[in-house]
Amino acid sequence: MILQRLLARLLTMLITLFGVAVVVFVVIRVAPGDPIAMMLPPGASDDDILRLRTLYGLDKTLVEQFFIWLGGVARGDFGTSISLRQDVLSLVLNRLPATLELAIFALLMALAIGVPLAVLGARERGTAVEAGIDVANGAALSIPDFLWGLVLILLFGVLVPVFEISGRVSPRLELPFATQFYLFESIFRLRFDLMKDLLSHMFMPALALALPLAAIVSQLLKQSLKEILDLDYAVLARVKGFSETQVILRDALKNAALPTLTLVGVQFTFLIGGTVIVERLFSYEGLGNMAIDAVINRDLPLIQGIVLVFALLFVLVNLAVDITYALLNPRLRHG
Repeated sequence: MILQRLLARLLTMLITLFGVAVVVFVVIRVAPGDPIAMMLPPGASDDDILRLRTLYGLDKTLVEQFFIWLGGVARGDFGTSISLRQDVLSLVLNRLPATLELAIFALLMALAIGVPLAVLGARERGTAVEAGIDVANGAALSIPDFLWGLVLILLFGVLVPVFEISGRVSPRLELPFATQFYLFESIFRLRFDLMKDLLSHMFMPALALALPLAAIVSQLLKQSLKEILDLDYAVLARVKGFSETQVILRDALKNAALPTLTLVGVQFTFLIGGTVIVERLFSYEGLGNMAIDAVINRDLPLIQGIVLVFALLFVLVNLAVDITYALLNPRLRHG
């Protein structure tokens, strides 16, 4: 059954990616603005314009352009960036690790904040403590991540300058990295000086992304725990002498985690998309920051490549969540 679900999801992934490719290709071409006109200086001749339009394939019909680009994507050729004059796939893969590290770090922070709050709220259900947690969750959800970023910059970048407010790593440091996964590689190499500097740059943008997600995790997990704590086996555990904390951690948490896992997977995809504005705010050298530059410059091949990679990340994360849920849920595993 799991194999059938996997094959069905793979087919869905292909259809989804094709749909995303069609939509982004059409939308960015019907939007106002000519990327060729933005590249040329004032007074450029018609021959110069025609030469560049031919070079980037913009002289062909929309349908021809799409299938030429789609055929290139199938071969691993995403085209050449109009503004940067470099291979699109290389540019995207060069920036992608920074965004993935930021998103993963934000996810871990969200879980580190949300899970303890959920456990505490379930343990203190019906008290002022739970009410206070609900108020905090509501506040975290009502403020968008980019506004949290501005608040954090003001607090920990200006008033109490503890963390770095821009960039990914200090330029004064020697960067002996073989890959673009700077944080993972610094941990692997035991370069704690680099790790400290990277975390100092990542902390505030990651926290800005993590706070709304932490509130969602806290609310859903707390509600699931409260429902499970009223079931017979939880009552029996209390009769046996286990404390409320022991019942939650020993019995209830693992059962309440399944619906939360699905939510976290879905929200993680939105979190990756949310890095676009946050990366710009903190001048973080990730894929989201590059996406904004590509839109400003009307760099059609680069926009297409970035959106397609984001879409691929979304479907892969959802596929991983489905597989994990099926493996952890006995009813689906033995169905």
